[in-house]
Order: sequence, then structure tokens, then C-alpha cells
Amino acid sequence: MPKPRYAQISLDATPYYHCICRCVRRAFLCGTDEHSGQSYEHRRGWIEDKLLELADIFAIDIAAYAIMSNHYHVVLHIDKPLTESWDRNQAIQHWHQLFTGNALSQRYLNGESLGQAELKKLDEDVLIWRHRLMDISWFMRVLNESIARQANTEDNCTGRFWEGRFKSQALLDEAALMACMAYVDLNPLRAKMAKTPETSDYTSIKQRIYQIQQPPHSTQQPKSLLPFVGYPRQTMPKGLPFRLNDYLELVDWTGRILREDKRGAIPENTPPISIWIPSIGSIWLIILNARLKVWSVRLINSNRFVRNLGFSEHREFVVVKLIFRNA
Repeated sequence: MPKPRYAQISLDATPYYHCICRCVRRAFLCGTDEHSGQSYEHRRGWIEDKLLELADIFAIDIAAYAIMSNHYHVVLHIDKPLTESWDRNQAIQHWHQLFTGNALSQRYLNGESLGQAELKKLDEDVLIWRHRLMDISWFMRVLNESIARQANTEDNCTGRFWEGRFKSQALLDEAALMACMAYVDLNPLRAKMAKTPETSDYTSIKQRIYQIQQPPHSTQQPKSLLPFVGYPRQTMPKGLPFRLNDYLELVDWTGRILREDKRGAIPENTPPISIWIPSIGSIWLIILNARLKVWSVRLINSNRFVRNLGFSEHREFVVVKLIFRNA
């Protein structure tokens, strides 16, 4: 029996979640229709723009995304401390960017004085809005509803655009997070919609690579995406617990692996990413166990191992040798 979404999301377990949403009947409502030849490619831009816009309103960060022809993937990070840092005025302003609020919130923002009973009722509403502003279900609801309305208006029709609400999957550790992000970023490449990560339109990996190539330096990251902040340490800033260079090399390495169940891969004659982005290191390091000083192990694409990480059998994983050395 399917679990309700509130039972699938636990911030005590992890703030990271992989969400997937498909068009109704998996029709190509965001790409080129094979039967009519009509292109709906511009709708992928709608989804990307709305996704990044909502990340500025909600207390939810975008770690990775890929918008395909008939579905999209997004890895979300729930930032609970951010909502707790908002005062009453900030929380109302964020909510009003999505909805009109109510008479009390409108009067409050207009500078009108409210009685104690009215302020108490307003605070109760603000508490609900705070919770919704860090709720994945509300995030996906606002995103999908706005895109469906735009598409139906363009097609001059009514009815469902998405086959359902969305599917979500908790990413319970760093290995699952990195593997899932690489899987998401490589979606267009595996579907043979692009030859390299930097040419994969409507993906987070393209944004990250583009930003690296811009002056004045090669360490800047897109403001619209959750940044990479390096490996866990005592004074850890908000962000992904990896180095950006290592992640890009992982994506490049994984994308070169040929798979029988996937159509695409990075061409063999394509230069490695470490050549044309000099700041990238020569090996992918990830800390699975901080207590171990020297450890060498091969991670094999076995169904049992992938399931243990919380992924279904068809998900992307890599054959990789991890080497840990003394700092």
C-alpha cells in the first residue's frame, strides 16, 4: 500500500529528496511530438525558470535537476533553519509571493495596527505558512500547477498535464546523494539528447559548468543552486558536502561508462573534463567512513548494493575505486 508523502519525509533522517514527475500518459508534452512533429521544447524552459524561481521563495534548495521531454527530476534540500530565522514580516512576504494571504496579513503588511487577538490569529496563520514554505508537497504543487495552467492555455484545452502528483525518494547518506545527483545530471546524455554534460540543456550540470568557465575565476558557483562546500568539517557552511571539482569528475567518469540498458554515453574521443577545466583534480574522493585512514574498495553495480543505498535496480551507479590517505 502506498505511503502518504508526509510519512515519506523525515527531516530527522535527511533533508535531501529526489523527486520525479511525469507528463500524463508519458506523452511528449515538453518535447517534440513524434506523431504530429510539433515542438513543445520551450516548455522545458518554463519548468526550469519556475523551478529556480520557487527556490528563492521556499526554504528549499535545488541540488540537481534535469528536465526531459516527458518528465523531470529534481534533487531538493529542505532548509528548516532558514524558515526558523524568518521573522513574522519575512514569512508573510514569502507567502504573498505565492498566494494573496488573508485580510489580516494584507493589513499587517500595509502598516495597519492589529489588535492582540488579530495578531494571535495572524501568528497562527504564519506558523502554518512557515511549515508549507519548507514542504516538498507544496513546492511541487505550486510548480506543477503553474506549468499545467500555462500548457493548457497554450493548447486551448483543459484536463491533466501531469499523470499524478510526484514521486519522492529520501537520500539517506552522502553516497546516495552523490550517486543520485550524477544520475539526474546524466539523464539527457543517457537518453542520447546530448553528447556531453556541458551541452545537456535544462540541467543543473550545464549551469555549474557554464559558471566555472566565466571570469574572473573558476571556483564560482550558480547562485540559483545549492553550492558545493567541501567535505564535512567542524565549521561546515550550508551546502553539499563534497568538492565541486570531484563531483564534475565523477559525472564525466560515470558518463563514459557504456550501459546496455541506456542509449547514450560520452563519446570515447571526448577529452576528459580535467583537461578543459584545469581546476579539477585527478581523482574522485568521498568520505564514507571518517575513521578509516587508508581504504581501497571497488563499488560494483550490483543490485543488492544499489538497493541498500535506497535506489531501485535501474538507477545509475558507477564502478569506482576509492582511495583514502592520511591528510
